[in-house]
Amino acid sequence: MFFLNPVEKLMENSLSQLYDAVILKHNSAPFNFEKRLTAQHVVEAYNPLCGDKFKLFLDIEDDTIKKATFHGYGCAISKAATSVLVHQIEGKNRVEAFDILNNYLTALNTEGGHLAGESQSFLAVRQYPERLSCATLSWEAAQTFFENENHKI
Repeated sequence: MFFLNPVEKLMENSLSQLYDAVILKHNSAPFNFEKRLTAQHVVEAYNPLCGDKFKLFLDIEDDTIKKATFHGYGCAISKAATSVLVHQIEGKNRVEAFDILNNYLTALNTEGGHLAGESQSFLAVRQYPERLSCATLSWEAAQTFFENENHKI
């Protein structure tokens, strides 16, 4: 039989808090996990340090994100965070999407930030600075896309 010492037990309990039901659900059954070569816009998110790589496929019509999908690979946190991202911005106009992105990134990068709904699960990442880039990778790429001069809101 295998026993954990107290420090290992504490780490295991702490990590289990990080991988809550929302993250596990979005990792195993991600929302709109679909490669769409005909999408109007393709946003690339890549972390060369860990190898996580996703593409966001966006169709924007009348200033509204009509369709948002993603495809790629990465750890459970980055995949789940990207799934939550496309779920939250689909159907939103550019201003609403940009606000969602800013709110999420501000909450994860500051101690005082708050999130609601499925995004709230990623607040636990603040306790693991080395995993912060996993939770923000696709969100930062999407934010850059909307900040780009050609896509100003």
